[in-house]
Order: sequence, then C-alpha cells, then structure tokens
Amino acid sequence: MILSFLFQAGDTILKEIIFLDAAKKLKGGSVDLFVINSFGSGFQALFILLLLPFLSRLWGVPFYQLPSYFKDGAACFVNVGSLAKGCEGAPLLPLLFILINMGFNISLLHLLKISSALVSSLAATFSVPLSIYMFTLPLPYLGVDCTLPPGFLVGAAVLVIGLFVYNLPHAVEATKVQ
Repeated sequence: MILSFLFQAGDTILKEIIFLDAAKKLKGGSVDLFVINSFGSGFQALFILLLLPFLSRLWGVPFYQLPSYFKDGAACFVNVGSLAKGCEGAPLLPLLFILINMGFNISLLHLLKISSALVSSLAATFSVPLSIYMFTLPLPYLGVDCTLPPGFLVGAAVLVIGLFVYNLPHAVEATKVQ
C-alpha cells in the first residue's frame, strides 16, 4: 500500500519544490496553478502513451486491438452509432467528471502552494473515503446504493481524527498570531 503512494508523493514533493523555487527566483512572485496543472496532465498523458504496450498486456487486451477500443470509446463518448447502448449520459457525464477533476487538482495545487506537501497529501488521502461514501448514495447512473462496512467507517473516523489532531496546533498558533 505504501508503494502505491510513491508516485503521488514524488509528484507532490516536486510541485512543492517548483513553488518554493519560483518564489525565490521570481522574487516573491508565483507560478500560475493552471500552468503547473497543465504540465502535470501533459506528462501523465505522455507516460500513459509510452506505457500503452505494457498496460494493454496487463489489461489482457492485445496491442493490435487498441485502435478498435479507442474507436469504440470515441463512439460511446459522442453517444452515436450502435455502441450508444450502455453509454447513457455521454458526453455530459464524462465532461462533468473532467471539470470536477480539474477543479479538485487545482484546489490541491492551491493548498500545496499555501501550505506544504504533507498537508496536501493528507487532504488528498481524506478525499478517498469521502469519495467512497459519496458513491454509496443513491445517485443516478450508479445503480443500487450500498452500505459501508463498519471497518470502513472506523478507518475513516480515525483518518479524520488524525487530520484534526495534526492541524489543531497549527489552527491554535494561527489564532494567537491574529
């Protein structure tokens, strides 16, 4: 599990270094959040394309079938043709996901800019159980709502209490400064 956070942690630390270095070199100025987000997204796309042969084998899809997968995915996205069955909500739902994801990423970048890599990583960690909880609600297109096991609720409570305890001294210190 710790290994799964390796790339996210490296990414967050690299972005924190970029913000700190920009503040020094730009004499108090700052790098635009949208520029950092765009470069991050561009490099994600580049590495996905470079890793596509390996990933297709991992997914059990022969590499030569990938063009037909892309064609079918594009047809489903624009909601046309015989593949339109099972593509309800397209293209509105995928575009809504992209907008919300961009907003989330820019919010995390802003948090990283005004705080530290640790606080940003903790906030991203908190978003996971929150997202899981949201997907248990009776939302359209998700099917039947479900219940969460007690272990998940206990784990989420421990996480929230840990975040609160970590941030409590910082909040008290900020109140004393004002």
